[in-house]
Amino acid sequence: MNSKNFYRDITKLTIPIILQNLLSAAVNSADVIMLNYVGQAHISAVSLAAQYASILFMVFYGLGTGVTMLSSQYYGKGEMRAIHAVEGIAMRFSLVVAALFAAAAMFAPQVMMRVFTPDPELISIGAQYLRNISIAYLCWGVIEIYLATLRSIGRVMITTVLNTFAFTLNIFLNAVFIFGLFGAPKLGAAGVALATSISRLLELVLCIIVSARSKDVKLNLRYMLIHNPVLQKDFMKMAMPALLNDISWGLAFSMYSVIIGQFLGSDMVAANSFASLARNLGTILAFSVASGGSILLGHIIGENRLEDADTAAKNIMTLTILFGAIGGVIILAAMPIILNFADLTPAGKGFLRTMLFINSYYVMGAAVNTTLIAGVFRAGGDSRFGFICDTIDMWCYAVPLGFFTAAVLKLPPMWVYFLLCTDEFVKWPWVIGHYRSKKWLRNITRDDLFENG
Repeated sequence: MNSKNFYRDITKLTIPIILQNLLSAAVNSADVIMLNYVGQAHISAVSLAAQYASILFMVFYGLGTGVTMLSSQYYGKGEMRAIHAVEGIAMRFSLVVAALFAAAAMFAPQVMMRVFTPDPELISIGAQYLRNISIAYLCWGVIEIYLATLRSIGRVMITTVLNTFAFTLNIFLNAVFIFGLFGAPKLGAAGVALATSISRLLELVLCIIVSARSKDVKLNLRYMLIHNPVLQKDFMKMAMPALLNDISWGLAFSMYSVIIGQFLGSDMVAANSFASLARNLGTILAFSVASGGSILLGHIIGENRLEDADTAAKNIMTLTILFGAIGGVIILAAMPIILNFADLTPAGKGFLRTMLFINSYYVMGAAVNTTLIAGVFRAGGDSRFGFICDTIDMWCYAVPLGFFTAAVLKLPPMWVYFLLCTDEFVKWPWVIGHYRSKKWLRNITRDDLFENG
């Protein structure tokens, strides 16, 4: 693979993903911007309640990664029946998890909110949000697996169009239900959740329409009935570490919100909402390269072109470092705008200023680790290393450090936040060392999967 071909292919895969991620960030930005006019309590409550969506996203992302790991290589091999079976396996897990979260959000939202805050006002607002978003959880579980399957065979433009519709509708409905436009009630935080549920439901309808017109990958629940012990074993062996990795990382990152909400005060909670928004914006380019690169690497490895895959991985890392630096510059450039817009207390604005500066370099650590662990390594079927590395880093280092410095040492809030943001850099030596060892570079496809039928 020469450089011209690589950059052409990675561009075709990455640009739609960048647009998709930008739209996702736009929805989150719209939530914060519109709720800014409602009040700081609504921003804080949604920020905390949305941690459950973040955890659920990690589950779906992990399952979708398992789909991509196997399906992208089988697509390179030309084995569509294996892709159908993998989609069915992932869908079974996804629907079970989505149903559990939806039931909890519908029937026990106050309990879910008490995990993050003791504040009665935030619990009340957050509970309304969770109850209204429960339907979205169910739809999301189906949508994400189907879109991951489409992305694994390179059909990223279709997934971008579907997400564009959902995200655009979500922003419009946010305005309708937050501000009470067109005669709708003013629902505040609950309106954000209702808008999300409606847009996800309609996105699911569009997925069904796309599936009906597709000749290869369909949204077919009968795929869940395909029984292939070999693929089931491979999925469990490769996708489960990815799933557990994302759940472990997601839960640990949610613990950051617990630490901030329980020990550092409402000003820090509100400031963290804006800082998270800026961080997500700064990582869009690098994370999109990781997603597109994973698909491209999977196709190349499935064709058994391992030397080309090694070269492609090096090019992906070059792009990641470049886009990580650009992401930091974006955060610094946006700092005056964010500080001017944020309707926070003077203390909250002071916290936010320092948090934005910290995130301007934090995005480089996140970019490199995400590209390697969730992109390059998983393209070669290696998800076990990332699971072990992230679990040790987050649960043995970052989370205990955060609780110790906040609850025991009672350090100033920004010192606690700074220490929490060292997590990505602590694991660099091991992650980069594993990349250089090339132990991740493997063809994981099998022959004669359906020889008996």
